[in-house]
Amino acid sequence: MTGLTALKVSKARPGVHCDGKGLLLKVSPHGAKSWVLRVQHQGRRRDFGLGSIDWVSLADARASAATLRADIKRGIEPIQRITQREQAATRVIVPTFEQAARRCYDALKEGWDDKRRKNWLTSLENHIFPRIGNKPVDSIDSAVVRDALAPIWLEIPDTSRRILQRITAVLDFAHIQKWREAETSLRTVTKGLPRQTDRSRHFDAMPFDDVPAFVRRLIVEPTTITRDALRFLIYTAARSNEVRGAIWPEIDLEKAIWSIPAERMKARVAHQVPLPPQAVELLRVHWRARRSDEALVFSIKGTKPLSDMTLSQALRKMITDKATVHGFRSSFTDWASERTNFPKEVADKALAHQVPDKVEAAYRRTVFFDKRRKLMTAWAKFLHGPAPERDRSLSVDEASANMDTSSSSPTG
Repeated sequence: MTGLTALKVSKARPGVHCDGKGLLLKVSPHGAKSWVLRVQHQGRRRDFGLGSIDWVSLADARASAATLRADIKRGIEPIQRITQREQAATRVIVPTFEQAARRCYDALKEGWDDKRRKNWLTSLENHIFPRIGNKPVDSIDSAVVRDALAPIWLEIPDTSRRILQRITAVLDFAHIQKWREAETSLRTVTKGLPRQTDRSRHFDAMPFDDVPAFVRRLIVEPTTITRDALRFLIYTAARSNEVRGAIWPEIDLEKAIWSIPAERMKARVAHQVPLPPQAVELLRVHWRARRSDEALVFSIKGTKPLSDMTLSQALRKMITDKATVHGFRSSFTDWASERTNFPKEVADKALAHQVPDKVEAAYRRTVFFDKRRKLMTAWAKFLHGPAPERDRSLSVDEASANMDTSSSSPTG
């Protein structure tokens, strides 16, 4: 008999699997795996638990089994002491909430799409682990969850509701693993939190006339990756996750185009962003300092993206009003509406908004790329200088002329 191997243990199906000399691997119908030593003692068959495979490796189980068999054979180990050892070995070791969450993530992630796989654990790392990550998972109740969610419940309502669902999944997983005695209901959590009155509320936006001064502050303040990411976000009117997840293969500096794949877009439709010269110049600085040609554009080490909270905190440190990072898209929309004659459809396409009417969407196939390039160049020109009165009726032709006379251009 060849016995078990680490690979066989990891792939073992429900049932009992023999390693030899009485050492057994038991796999429950739910997939929980534990070690058991079966011996004959004084005419009786006895089973002694040696612990879960989560905490006891195959080598450790074999060593413990050999020691226990030797003790029993020599009569050194009294039955009472063996019973205590059995109880200690079979006692479930309860992990912390963070440990349980990571185990839950590893067990479920294969069935998720890439976006969910990236966001699921990150949201807990940013908002929940710092507050309750070190607590034993069997001590997490509705009051603990309520207190953990309270700081973000009104500030980022959509994210906080998704986090509540993810916490519920972790606690359900912990129950299946026998780390919690009873199934968990968190239905009462929202009763202890303020009502989120408008789930589709608009994000607070900085008035567009104030954005140029803010951009100048971003330029003159000491350079950081976060401030540069925020400035790039304003230049492109892109969403936070699109900027934070940008990688160098998406950027064509020569053609001044940022191509975002469908899987990273909210509507799951690929989107090309025409980059104004100021954005290209900013990117060239980061290109020279890149970690690799495949790295994230805005990242300290090139592998881990900035968190959404990092951008929000950088914004809060620089302003006193209630403007949000996402609100810069609204600032761009208001500027395009009030200061230019570009059609609304062009500004909507610049924001990657989808046409809600399916019939209209079927006929409107153009992406207005050339017009969007003129619009984004005019926006960057507005951001880098005072907006004179004559710009209030800026036309498409005037914007095109501005492209030719712009003093900002890529360097490098």
